[in-house]
Amino acid sequence: MKRRFRPLPFALSALLAAVGALGPAAAQVAAPATTAPAPVVEARTLVPFLASYAVFRDGKPLGDATLQLVALDNARWRVDLRIDATHGLIGIAGLNLQQSTLFDVAGTQYRPLTQSSVRKMVFRKKVITGVYDWSKQAAHWTGDVKKTRRAAVALQPGDMSGLLINLAVLRDAAPGATLHYRFVDEGRARDQQYVVAPQRESQTVEDLSYDAMRVDRVRAGGEATTLWVVEGVPSPIRILQQDDDGAIDLRLVDYKES
Repeated sequence: MKRRFRPLPFALSALLAAVGALGPAAAQVAAPATTAPAPVVEARTLVPFLASYAVFRDGKPLGDATLQLVALDNARWRVDLRIDATHGLIGIAGLNLQQSTLFDVAGTQYRPLTQSSVRKMVFRKKVITGVYDWSKQAAHWTGDVKKTRRAAVALQPGDMSGLLINLAVLRDAAPGATLHYRFVDEGRARDQQYVVAPQRESQTVEDLSYDAMRVDRVRAGGEATTLWVVEGVPSPIRILQQDDDGAIDLRLVDYKES
């Protein structure tokens, strides 16, 4: 089923680093509009989808992005993110980010199996691949990864890549909830905490407005990540990531479920 929103939103750190030289950016928040009630679903289960986003920096168009979840054989799944900068100086440089995580579901946990990241910027290409070996309880990364991140990382139950944490937020978000996850990605492991606002916020998708749950990642140092999610929509309707170099804003354009 396809839902197309007329006018109007994962691992965005690499893109922020690439655009940092252009100066700080301001977050753009959609103005409130007449609110339509959010659809209510009884259970949040994985459903394959393809979502398209418009990408903004400092309120100006930067390019396009897609986020998709694909069901594979043997009860496996793959989540993919692709961002293409096609406008301004970054577009001329040909900035492109592609990330994928292959995973399965162990009980209620999204368990990563492999991870890949390809970044193209200013005539350079950076490729990193990772393997989560649950039989040995260790994960390691190869390719263009920093020397300090090449050692194996000990795995714990519930560990997830950045893309999987975004899916988990969609699954777990409830007004007023505090969510805890352990991020293990590209040779790093760290605890992350997300807080869901007790009150919903109006987020506009062209002439429609939705009561969305705002989810903020806290204790993230100089970085700030906010997602807006709505029950019944399989992907965030907006993703905003900010650090000292600026902000990247993804806003949902359309999505389809399969």
